[in-house]
Amino acid sequence: QAELVESGGGQVQAGGSLRLSCAASEQQFDNFWMGWFRQAPGKEREFVASIAWGGQVKNYIEAVKGRFTISRSNTKKTMDLQMDSLKPEDTAVYYCNGSPNLDTLKRGVFSYWGQGTQVTVGS
Repeated sequence: QAELVESGGGQVQAGGSLRLSCAASEQQFDNFWMGWFRQAPGKEREFVASIAWGGQVKNYIEAVKGRFTISRSNTKKTMDLQMDSLKPEDTAVYYCNGSPNLDTLKRGVFSYWGQGTQVTVGS
């Protein structure tokens, strides 16, 4: 079980930047893949990016490659998402979560989610 608190969202114009942070209370955090998800109004939650246990392997959906950078600190039990060159299509509530299994993480199969943080990008 984990406690997840997302922060750092806000409103920016297209081309702007935001840095999101996820604070996690997880006993096995160091052994978990961690990831970011987002849910736009009227849409299903979608996977955005993941980072492996030691941070060596990172995965991004094509829509954010080259613009978003995921990172983690196992000692601080935090995970960040640096978002640059933001586009209106990035507007969504962003969530974090973790799993020992990458496939499960990407499917977003979790019984618990944090409250998320709102990102709004104007045109």
